[in-house]
Amino acid sequence: MAVTDEARAALDRQLTVDITTIGRRSGQPRRIETWRYLAGGRYWLTGSPGARDWYANLVAHPEFTLHLKDQDLHVRGRAVTDPEERARVFGEIVPQLDWAGSLESWIAGSPLVEIELD
Repeated sequence: MAVTDEARAALDRQLTVDITTIGRRSGQPRRIETWRYLAGGRYWLTGSPGARDWYANLVAHPEFTLHLKDQDLHVRGRAVTDPEERARVFGEIVPQLDWAGSLESWIAGSPLVEIELD
């Protein structure tokens, strides 16, 4: 199902989102709060360098629910592992974060997932 323009506008406004993934081992839903980022005109999930359960869940089960204030979107996550694409996306995201540390550490060790809306 395609995401409406109204849903895209809501996602543009909302930086903090909840996501519900399916546990890679348990098969049970797991809901967490995280931040969404915008780079290259697309939406992304990431975090500071380190392992994340939500990322491992999305690699195993790419479909997830993106919870906005007034609606839930059923979307797909695309894990980004290509070094050039990671460098390009993090090159837009990390400089905007005054707490982020080095770009190199994010490229090397942060999860990166594109939120595929359509």
